[in-house]
Amino acid sequence: WRTTKKVLLNVIKKSKKFKGKILTIGITNQRETTVLWNRITGKPVYNAIVWQDRRTADFCNKFKSNKKDHIINKKTGLLIDPYFSATKIKWIIENVTKAKKLLRKKQLLFGTIDTFLLWRLTKGTSHTTDATNASRTMLYNITTHDWDLQILKSLKIPRHILPIIKDSSDNFGKTHKSITGKSYPITGVVGDQQAAAIGQCCFKKGSVKSTYGTGAFVLMNTGNKKIYSKNRLLTTVCYRLNGKSTYALEGSIFIAGAGVQWLRDKMKLIKSAHETEKVVKSLKNNCGVYLVPAFVGLGAPYWDSQARGVLSGLTRNTGYKEIIRATLESSVYQSYDLFNAMKKDGLKPKLIKIDGGMVKNNWFSQFLSDVLNLSVYRSQVDETTALGAAFMAGLKIGIYTSLSDITKKWKVDKKFNPKMKMK
Repeated sequence: WRTTKKVLLNVIKKSKKFKGKILTIGITNQRETTVLWNRITGKPVYNAIVWQDRRTADFCNKFKSNKKDHIINKKTGLLIDPYFSATKIKWIIENVTKAKKLLRKKQLLFGTIDTFLLWRLTKGTSHTTDATNASRTMLYNITTHDWDLQILKSLKIPRHILPIIKDSSDNFGKTHKSITGKSYPITGVVGDQQAAAIGQCCFKKGSVKSTYGTGAFVLMNTGNKKIYSKNRLLTTVCYRLNGKSTYALEGSIFIAGAGVQWLRDKMKLIKSAHETEKVVKSLKNNCGVYLVPAFVGLGAPYWDSQARGVLSGLTRNTGYKEIIRATLESSVYQSYDLFNAMKKDGLKPKLIKIDGGMVKNNWFSQFLSDVLNLSVYRSQVDETTALGAAFMAGLKIGIYTSLSDITKKWKVDKKFNPKMKMK
């Protein structure tokens, strides 16, 4: 909250300096991350449980059964996994005394980060979320477009703690004057990966974006049709406008840029991420060294929360350079698994639009194109996630008239085409 407020006030200050005018605010956030707070004071009852947290893995394994798996998948498009908000909410309710007390008094509220920020920014007048964030809780029915009472009952989560669900481009309330000096409307809210798809203008059915941030996420727009993967990809809401949902198929990789952070912060092999490009270019190949970065289990298409990392192929000649290269390559091989799963589901993208911190590395982007055997387009704007939230906010107040109007704003920075000889 403090960092968000600080950034917001800086932006307001800058806009005055440039004699600009802030028309509206859009919010995008890491999805699934769970906060429960006191309705009266606005104070969280416990630290946020982030999307990568695996503390509910044992419960998920006990909760699973073929029938339950099928019901959850059909209703929510997701799989039973600690990744999603539902079991995180349950854990806080059952393990935090303060949460139990407030629940009895009906003074407990739940939200993903967007909802928590909205509550704080509007001084408690807006307890809302959008359909993209709701679709990542494992509690939202993607067919009825509402919280699913059967799932809530099975997890013993009361409906009254949940926010109101709105479109991704909608009126979410206004900031309180005591926070922003002047009151500003908030008219766009969208989960980060969906925001990146919007920022990449993936509005056509079949269009694909892949974001390489902390984790890596591939989203394919499937139009107004829900496609249920037979290969353990997720069916999710891409965006919802005027009450109508556009769906997507998503593959989630838990460790991408987080692997580079591991090289920097834990292994101390590099001082900053941009050094990696020079290092990998100095090697002819990976010398048979491979990393499986299952630091927090494996995401799609394996969904194995018990899996752990493996570094293989080490010899006496292996040095830090090979380990750095193996880490970068691992994100590409995981991406290959996702595209292979899409292929098995009968979906064959022709090109992918990429964004996120890792793709600034030209070697990485080219290697991705080679391994996937697809054209890869890097967006001119790095921060497509923030851009997507801005597009949704602007659409609501008429800055953009339609999605095709927004599409005109997209520009390519660099195109990468496969160069690897296929055997």
